[in-house]
Parts: sequence; C-alpha cells; structure tokens
Amino acid sequence: MKEIIAIIRPNKINRTKEVLDALGFSSMTANAVFGRGRQKAIVGEVTFAIQNKDLREEEGSMRYIPKRMISLVVPDEDASLVVESIMKVNKTGQIGDGKIFVCPIEDAVRVRTKESGEDAIL
Repeated sequence: MKEIIAIIRPNKINRTKEVLDALGFSSMTANAVFGRGRQKAIVGEVTFAIQNKDLREEEGSMRYIPKRMISLVVPDEDASLVVESIMKVNKTGQIGDGKIFVCPIEDAVRVRTKESGEDAIL
C-alpha cells in the first residue's frame, strides 16, 4: 500500500476530488494548510495578510500561502494512476502547482471490523 499526499492550490481541490472519486478513490482526508516552496506569494491567490507571527517572517519577506492537502491510501498497483490523475488536474505550468509525496504504508486496520491490510482500505 502507498499513501499519496498531495499539496495543491485551493481552487483545484473540488476538481481533484471529483476526478479521484470517478476513478474509485473516494476515501481521503483533506485539510486546509499554509506553506510555501520556492515561490513568494502569488498575486491574486493570497488576498489577506497572515497576522500570526508564527506563520510569517519579518515584514517584506516571503509569506506562507494557503494550500489544500489531501491524503489517501491506495494499493501499490494504483499509486501511479492516482499520482498521474492528480498531476493532470493540478498542472498549470506555473510556480505553485504543488507537490505530491508517495510513502509506503506497512499496514492499515479498520477499527470497526478489525480488517487489516488492503481489506481495510478498499
């Protein structure tokens, strides 16, 4: 099993969920997050100033940018399909398109039924 973690633009989350659901991957966790890569704030994407000093550096420096993070666990053989689908929906060719991480998962357990392994995620 693999965990796919994707950090994407907020305006792409709904389309990403629609595509993954259509492919049969409707189980996921989604969070609103702040972060940054190499880019500074993107004009038109950041419409507010972050007031919390823990989330920003000195005045005039790079700001944390609002993003969405989705996480889903899939069988090994489906990881490439999920990654390619997320990339297809989210690629604009511009800085800030996001990142995708693929991590190995040793096991999963469904609490209600005690199913484990892939049975717990399917």
